[in-house]
Amino acid sequence: MSENIIPSPQQSQSRVPQPQFEFRHRVPLQLRFNDIDMLGHLNNSVYVSFMDLGKAAYFKTVMPTDIDWKHINVVVANINCDFFAPSYFNERLEVLTAVVGVSERSFKMEQRIINSDTGEVKCIGHTIMVGFDVATASSAPISQSWIDALSAFEQRPLK
Repeated sequence: MSENIIPSPQQSQSRVPQPQFEFRHRVPLQLRFNDIDMLGHLNNSVYVSFMDLGKAAYFKTVMPTDIDWKHINVVVANINCDFFAPSYFNERLEVLTAVVGVSERSFKMEQRIINSDTGEVKCIGHTIMVGFDVATASSAPISQSWIDALSAFEQRPLK
């Protein structure tokens, strides 16, 4: 799952911003028949589900110990997604995931869903994850163990 970023696609995607950092994590995606809408392309709501799959796989890869999903200490606070090209049922897609920055109580992730064969960017998502204390149901600082694991995986300081 850990590889370097796919080369940027051809000129036809000049409006797609270049990534700030390399993506070291990728997950192949399986499209299902019910993911396709009446226009014959991937429904926009499915992209967020695919990004969730990418986040879960990323955390499982990055964290040195198994994650107890019932007591995870980060939650999604915000998700934004910009769409650049439609996806179709016969395309091979994958989600690329990277953490691009960490602050005291949150970190920002960038994800791209791309065509695995061409590198064409289908969408770019940004997610803000916040530290969370399950016992008090309130925000909390990002634990140092998370910061260390994220920085080690991304091979750069994040804070």
